[in-house]
This record gives sequence, structure tokens and C-alpha cells, in this order.
Amino acid sequence: MSQINNRQAIHYQAQDRECEIFNAAANNKLPVLLKGPTGCGKTRFVEYMAQQLKRPLFTVACHDDLSATDLVGRHLIGANGTHWQDGPLTRAVREGGICYLDEVVEARKDTTVVIHPLTDHRRLLPIDRTGELVEAHPDFMLVVSYNPGYQNLIKGLKPSTRQRFIALEFDYPQAKLEASIICQETGLDTQRTEQLVLLGEEIRRLKDHDLEEGASTRLLIYAANLMQSSLSTTEACMAALAQPLSDDRDTIKAIERLINAHF
Repeated sequence: MSQINNRQAIHYQAQDRECEIFNAAANNKLPVLLKGPTGCGKTRFVEYMAQQLKRPLFTVACHDDLSATDLVGRHLIGANGTHWQDGPLTRAVREGGICYLDEVVEARKDTTVVIHPLTDHRRLLPIDRTGELVEAHPDFMLVVSYNPGYQNLIKGLKPSTRQRFIALEFDYPQAKLEASIICQETGLDTQRTEQLVLLGEEIRRLKDHDLEEGASTRLLIYAANLMQSSLSTTEACMAALAQPLSDDRDTIKAIERLINAHF
């Protein structure tokens, strides 16, 4: 769990009108659902919008063991006895920040029960352990994300939960925009950046055949950073693209052939 106070400038290049839609949601106190593949810029987008709105951002990376207590808070034992400590969700509700639940479907099911009263006209957070009913600050905003490609019958977002949010769909940027993002993030020269983007597109075509997930923009940025170092282009791409995407030797060899073909 982390908090960002927006001290460092966040760069983000819009793909469509996602910034305008997010602003409209914020102005109308509406919760937002972001959906899209891994590494396509969902988290960067939330960080950027928090900075633009000048609101603190409380980010929670959801996982199997994340419970409602982790979000809301718990009693702790200190030198002066027992005291209550707010969790990130409660802090955002009280202080007027953005609470971002990244990959919300990975959390335990009791977390959705907690957020439901915050996603409609009530905008309330009941804290059972203290008997408190916290009314959300006017600037509080709830944002959740997930990857639809990983959804299954066990881990999915129920329709009753989905319909409490407005939704924005993200995907990997178009080639020209993706090249611009990589250049801005890494300083890699235009020629190699364009080759890297084409390589990323080729690897993404392997998705649903040999790969569970395609090469994300994040991984392409990693590869570009390594290419700026003392590593060869092949070493950089193998370390940043082939090895993270698969453990299957034949698939890694196929990606290596694509790398050699593009560079």
C-alpha cells in the first residue's frame, strides 16, 4: 500500500478522451472502473489524474490475502494501550483523496462489501469495529482496475459491483503514440524505438497462441532502458521481453527469432 502526494511531475499521453471522462466523474463524485491488459498505463493514468486534480492518491495493490480490515483499519497495541489506525480507504474517505484498488478482483470477496456503500448516493463508510459511520469527503474518489483477460468464474467482478462504476477501457497505444511514449520515458533514438514498437506488436500477435499476455508498453520501456545501457539489443530484449513473458523454451526461442528479425 502506498500514498503519493503528487510532488513529482507525472507524464501521461492520452489515447482518447479518458482524461475528460475521468474529470467529469470526479466532478460528479462518481466511482471509476479501469479495465485493460497488464502494463498498458492504467496505474500511470490514475497517478497523472490525481496530480491534475491535486488530490492525494492512496494506492492498494490487491492480492489474495487482502481483507476489508486491511482497507478500513484495525486496532493496534502501542505503548499507551490500544488505539485505532485508519487503513488507506478510510484515510482517503476522511481526507478527500483518491483510493485506487489495483487489480481489485485479486482481493478477498469481503472487500467489495465494504466499498458498496461508497459507490452510490450514500458515499458512506461503515466501520464495524468502532461503530463509526464515516461520510465521504467531497473530494473522495474510488477508482478500481482489473484485467478482463485474467477473469474466470472464481475471480471475476460481479455485475452488481460493475454496475456501480463508470468504466474506461484501456489497451496498448497505437504504434505512433507508443513510440512517442517510449522516447519520452527513455530517450531512446527514434529508429530503434520504432523497431521496438514493431517487435512488441509482433509479440502481441502470439497472445492466445503461445502467450497468456502480450508485450506490455511497460516491458517495451524496460527494454528501451536496457538498450541505452551497455547491453546489446538482443540481450536487452531477451531480458525485458522474452524471459518475463514465458517459461516455455520453444516460445522464448520464437520470441528470440522475432527479436533477431527486427534488429
